[in-house]
Amino acid sequence: MGYPIVRSTTAFEGRVFNVRRDTVQSPDGRQFQIDVVEHGGAVAMIPLEPDHSIWFVRQYRHPIGEVLLELPAGTLNPGEDPELAAARECREEIGLAPAELIHLGETYLAPGYSSEYLHYFLARHLTPSPLPQDEDEDLQVEKISWDSAWQMLARGELHDAKTVVGLSLARSWLEGLESLPGS
Repeated sequence: MGYPIVRSTTAFEGRVFNVRRDTVQSPDGRQFQIDVVEHGGAVAMIPLEPDHSIWFVRQYRHPIGEVLLELPAGTLNPGEDPELAAARECREEIGLAPAELIHLGETYLAPGYSSEYLHYFLARHLTPSPLPQDEDEDLQVEKISWDSAWQMLARGELHDAKTVVGLSLARSWLEGLESLPGS
């Protein structure tokens, strides 16, 4: 069930996203405006070492004026396969190439106003293979133990939604493996 679009105008065209204003009609006939951030999608990786430590990045996020600790992530190029984007972004953000990417799930970032759809990958068997970072990025790479990451999450120290979701998906996947015979 969708609300028919009566009118749609582009309010802004940017490098990473566009903004459009839709006039929609509800089932009872009312019309109202909704602003929509059009985003081509993204990937987030949980780069996991054999000892279950995880690679994170710290980066300044201008909209909130803070440096956040986050899982590495990046925007899909138009038409790009999410798995290929995950491999590329891992190399760009933490300088490591995954030999194995396991698709853990997908979520919308903020469906109330954005079409951004995130694909989550567990990245394993990492080897050095850096690519240049994007020119607008200033990332500090950090390796954090699995237990420390979960303690940070429990204390409310991780404020990035994709990081919270990515860690949760990884935990579910890893716990599922541990319950299998021979794991």
